[in-house]
Amino acid sequence: MNQIKDLEKLIKLTGDRAKLDAKVNETYIVYKTKDGQIVKEYYNGNIVPVSDEDAPHA
Repeated sequence: MNQIKDLEKLIKLTGDRAKLDAKVNETYIVYKTKDGQIVKEYYNGNIVPVSDEDAPHA
């Protein structure tokens, strides 16, 4: 059973699809890096760290 490998592949494909959608819609995706930092990656390739000040307040 290669369920782990199948799941890893599905996660990668989902991320790739999100990047394509961001490019088409000229927007960004948000994700956590391997170092644990949350970043916004814009459709043009720019990567900007997200700070606590960027978070919406309730």
